[in-house]
Amino acid sequence: MSHSVIPPSPSHDDYAAQLAANADDTVYDGDNPVALFIDWLAQARQTEPNDANAMTLATVDADGMPDARIVLLKDIDADGLTFFSNTQSAKGQELADRPVAALVFHWKSLRRQVRVRGVVEPVSAAEADAYFASRARESRIGAWASDQSRPLDSRAQLEQRVQEQTERFEGQDVPRPAHWTGWRLKPQSIEFWRDRAFRLHDRMQFRKDAEGWTKTRLYP
Repeated sequence: MSHSVIPPSPSHDDYAAQLAANADDTVYDGDNPVALFIDWLAQARQTEPNDANAMTLATVDADGMPDARIVLLKDIDADGLTFFSNTQSAKGQELADRPVAALVFHWKSLRRQVRVRGVVEPVSAAEADAYFASRARESRIGAWASDQSRPLDSRAQLEQRVQEQTERFEGQDVPRPAHWTGWRLKPQSIEFWRDRAFRLHDRMQFRKDAEGWTKTRLYP
C-alpha cells in the first residue's frame, strides 16, 4: 500500500520557519473563554477561504457509538453555541436520546483549534422561527423536501420533491417545519490549541463550575 499521499513529517528547517507562529502568550491573559473564542473566530473569518464557522459536531448514538459530522455555528453568546438542523436526522435523534455533544473548530490558516464539550438543549420556537426566516427561500423549501439521513432512491427523487414543495408554497411564505429546529450547546469545557514548532503545541483548557471558569495549561 502506497503512503505517497501522506505528507512527510516536517523537517527541522520547516519547523524553524514557523517558530514565531502563535508565540504571543498574552492571548491567554483573560479569564473569559467565550470572549477569546469570539476573537479567534473573527480572525479566522479574515483568513479562512470559506466557512470559518464550520465545526465538527460529535454525538453518541443509541448503541453508544460516536458519530461526527460538519455543521455550521450560527450564534454564540454567554449561554452557548447554537446550530440548526432536522430533528429527525441522525444527529437530531442522537441529541434527543443523549443531550450531550462535543464540537471542534480547526482553522488551518491560523494553525489553531478549539474543542468544546457540554450539554445540549433545544432553542426556543421563536429562535428557530427567526433563524429559519433568515434563510434563502430555496433552503427553506429544501427543509420541507428532505427526509434527512433516510434512504434516497435517486437524486431525481429529491429534485422531484423539491419541485413539489416549490409549487406547494408558490406565492406564499415558507414556514418552518415542525421537525426543523436548533440546539444550543452549553459549554462545560473549552480548550484552545495553537500549533507550535516541533510538536510542542500550546494548549489552554477552561473548565466551568458553579463559581465560573478555571484555566489550566496542558502538556501538548
